[in-house]
Amino acid sequence: MDTNAKERTLKSTQEQATAAWVHWLNEELQRKVDTMLAVQDANLENALAEMQELKKFVSDPEHILGTVQTKHGEVAEHMQVNISNARNYIHGLAAEYTFEGVGRTAPEDYLKNGAQIQSKFYNGAKHTLEAVRGHLEKYPDFVKNGGSYDIPKDQYNEIVRVLRLQAENPSALSKTEWQLAEAAKQFQADTGLSFGKNVSPTIADYSAVQLGKAEETIRKENKNLRKTDSQRRAEIYEEGKPTVKQGAQAAGVGAALEGGMAFCLEIAKRCKAGKKLQDFTEEDWTEIGSKTGYGAVKGGIRGAAVYLLSNFTVTPENVASAYVTAAFGVGEQMKAYRAGKITEEDFLLNSETLCLDVTVSAIAALAGQTVIPIPILGALIGNVAGECVYEICKQCGAKREQQAIETHKAQMQELQWQLDCKYIDILGRIMADMKKFKLLADLAFDPDVNKAFDASIALARAEGVKQEKILKTKAEIDNYFLS
Repeated sequence: MDTNAKERTLKSTQEQATAAWVHWLNEELQRKVDTMLAVQDANLENALAEMQELKKFVSDPEHILGTVQTKHGEVAEHMQVNISNARNYIHGLAAEYTFEGVGRTAPEDYLKNGAQIQSKFYNGAKHTLEAVRGHLEKYPDFVKNGGSYDIPKDQYNEIVRVLRLQAENPSALSKTEWQLAEAAKQFQADTGLSFGKNVSPTIADYSAVQLGKAEETIRKENKNLRKTDSQRRAEIYEEGKPTVKQGAQAAGVGAALEGGMAFCLEIAKRCKAGKKLQDFTEEDWTEIGSKTGYGAVKGGIRGAAVYLLSNFTVTPENVASAYVTAAFGVGEQMKAYRAGKITEEDFLLNSETLCLDVTVSAIAALAGQTVIPIPILGALIGNVAGECVYEICKQCGAKREQQAIETHKAQMQELQWQLDCKYIDILGRIMADMKKFKLLADLAFDPDVNKAFDASIALARAEGVKQEKILKTKAEIDNYFLS
């Protein structure tokens, strides 16, 4: 392999290294997205399992404690546990509530992170507060031992609202609201409990836990869980989209690789010419710096372009890098042609050769990456192997084989020309027929019934209707419809 071929192989390997690195970066991001989606699948499954457990409990009222009027109390307990856990699961959080270790008639109804919770659901906030008071009198150490109370969300919110209004704007309260505020203040004074600390709202309103409404509440919650799941998945997909930061990172890596390669090649070129490193002149270092800077700029453009093409189009990273190399190469050939340094024939030949070279590099790197599934390394090995085989083929190609290729190319061009002519002829006939059909169709619906009648006959003939089936006279029409 000659010096030029070796240099081209080194450069193409470096170029494909940039592409391989971007490919690895994209794959890592995709793996992260796939992992997060798989986790979200499990989150949704766990959340729906909680809701299914709640649905199963509500669907069998015979096993729920209490009378028809009081069964909603135990329904409220299960809603608090199952729905709260489901909401945690859908966000990837651990369950907080459990019935494990809790008897159905124990002082607590359920546990939250190990703490005892007693749930009270009565019709009216005052009655609920009285129920809490009664429970505390029966179990005076319940709160001291870390226990607390849950009451209906709507009742809790109403109590907090009237207490705030009584403190800020007492005149805004109605008589009923004032009485509730007074009852809540007296409750806190008597029990030592406070809202937000020892008394908390549940996830459901009082009406939502009633037997007649429970299934509707479950359906709504299932719908909300799926909505939250969809939003979370949209966030995951958004996190997996290409970013400016990653694009800049790709550009930086490309600049470092290509600038470094340009620097090394320029040093090696002078050393091979017999010049020692200590003998480099200011002019040498200036030229080396210029080539290095140019290489860094090219590498930055390459890294950014490969990242953009691979993420915003269906272009593989190896092919994207080849596009950039071809663009730079053809651009240089165009510059030389405009400056009069090469002829038009040279420009075309050099451009074709350049595109062929980068194509071989891209295909070899892609094949290497497929055969050797090791990030970056497979693409580099494939590129080097492909370049070596390509050089051997170019050097060993016989004139007769080259002539055969040229002859085949000429034959294919002739065949293409013939096909183009046939295509133009057929297309012209189709367009003429279409124009004729449109004209006949327009006439067939002409306001003048005589013109429309004649045009309808012509349209039927044009469309291939048999002559004997076309109604051409008034007599034929009467005979057809009256017989």
